[in-house]
Amino acid sequence: MKQFNNYVIHTERLSLRELSINDTLFIIELLNSEGWLKYIGDRNIKTEIQALDFIINGPIKSYNEKGYGLYLVELKNTKQAIGMCGIINRTFLNHPDIGFAFLPDFMGKGYGYEAASAVLNFAKNKLKLNKLCAITVTGNSNSIKLLKKLGFTFSEMIILPETKEKLQLYTN
Repeated sequence: MKQFNNYVIHTERLSLRELSINDTLFIIELLNSEGWLKYIGDRNIKTEIQALDFIINGPIKSYNEKGYGLYLVELKNTKQAIGMCGIINRTFLNHPDIGFAFLPDFMGKGYGYEAASAVLNFAKNKLKLNKLCAITVTGNSNSIKLLKKLGFTFSEMIILPETKEKLQLYTN
């Protein structure tokens, strides 16, 4: 298996890199944080084996197949992992979408905007992806506010094929 640990994006305060098999504990923490569970949903990632499977069959598979995926967001000065931000290809969407999630202690500090802006720039200039979308639940006001600040506009309500959950679709 190809091992990833490459930094792909740097901002003033952050570094974004490909997730690696060494990030299992962080994935467990993030995917079980209050915001993730409330707005994204329980992915049943409770053990290191489950987190490893998530990393290998999610982000690493995407890096290999698409050349992009979800990236781990670190504070540049300390290398502390604080969240994920990147581009996802979902079968039920016509275009790749941007996704982001941060640990509670790092929300409301501008890291989401800083990381997502850098990912959008990377998508447009390096990956040549001219159109991205984003999805969120109706009640996730912080994500909706961030998407609007990034230049996304509400497009329509969609229904997830697997869960029948209603989500808001945004496009840029």
